[in-house]
Amino acid sequence: MCFPSSGDTFIEKYLVMKKALTTIVCLLISGLIFAQDRTKDETAINKQVDAMIYSWNSHNYDDLKNYTTENTDWVNVVGMWWKGRKQSQYAHQVYHNTIFKTAVCEKTSVAIRFLTNDVAIVHLFWHFSDPHPVPLPDGKSPGPTDGLATIVYVKQNGKWLMDAAENVVIDKGAQPFDPVKQMPKD
Repeated sequence: MCFPSSGDTFIEKYLVMKKALTTIVCLLISGLIFAQDRTKDETAINKQVDAMIYSWNSHNYDDLKNYTTENTDWVNVVGMWWKGRKQSQYAHQVYHNTIFKTAVCEKTSVAIRFLTNDVAIVHLFWHFSDPHPVPLPDGKSPGPTDGLATIVYVKQNGKWLMDAAENVVIDKGAQPFDPVKQMPKD
């Protein structure tokens, strides 16, 4: 019997309602547990983002293994594609020993979207500045910039690790012409 009918006794109606309420309570509790797991995962991912920014600001990438997979890929702002942790660590360190040796990175905001329980896409907005800028290879002196990184995190053995990332400079002059800003509202 799914729903009480007019011929059901009070006890039968009570048992049906009790079963329905128990089911609802169980669903609510499982939803809360799932939400708590997401919060825990978001906190862990944010800590890994902070570890990456710590490497940048300390200009030392010896700890890259603590927040990346062995096969991590990085595409930098000018389109250089570094494949694997070894290339990523080497290239970052070379730049931090030279043109970025006094550069500072600041996390502006982070948006996390889970694709599965073990895969998340992170959009990291960050600000770069340098109190003592070193001229770039083209001779230009870098100024403060805002950037956006898209990062794929995977959960391996209970730990969130960066598996791929690409960062771009936000062109403030182009922002007013973003077609999405003129998109009709639903």
